[in-house]
Amino acid sequence: MTSAAAPAAVRQEAQTERGGTMILLVEDNADNQEIYRIILSHHGHTVIQAWDGAAGVRMAREHLPDLILMDLTMPVIDGLEATRMLKADPVTAAIPIIALTAHAMQEDLEAAEAAGCVAYLSKPAEPRRVAEEVGRVLAMSPRTRRTA
Repeated sequence: MTSAAAPAAVRQEAQTERGGTMILLVEDNADNQEIYRIILSHHGHTVIQAWDGAAGVRMAREHLPDLILMDLTMPVIDGLEATRMLKADPVTAAIPIIALTAHAMQEDLEAAEAAGCVAYLSKPAEPRRVAEEVGRVLAMSPRTRRTA
């Protein structure tokens, strides 16, 4: 087993033990963090949180979550740059990232896709819509797809 595979194996074992998926929520607004954490936890996900892009990159590399919800406008490192960094790293490149942003123009969507986001939610995003999109992306991800 390579050193890159070892953390993933440990994460997979922990995921199996807790019976859910781990989601990293990278969001600098406390109200949004709380709302999204509550709805995702209610749907059986373990949620870890970061307040800025730099902390999000660090936590993604440390915890190897199943999915990342990434605000695009944050301090220290913005979400687009954080996404590019994670997609350039072989250890984190396969983690699906959903962009969260108040900027809902076509060019914002294109920038998120170009950075490596697999989905895009405009804020304010209804909590139920966030949970639905997370479920949809997790169902498509080879990292979390389960056989019946």
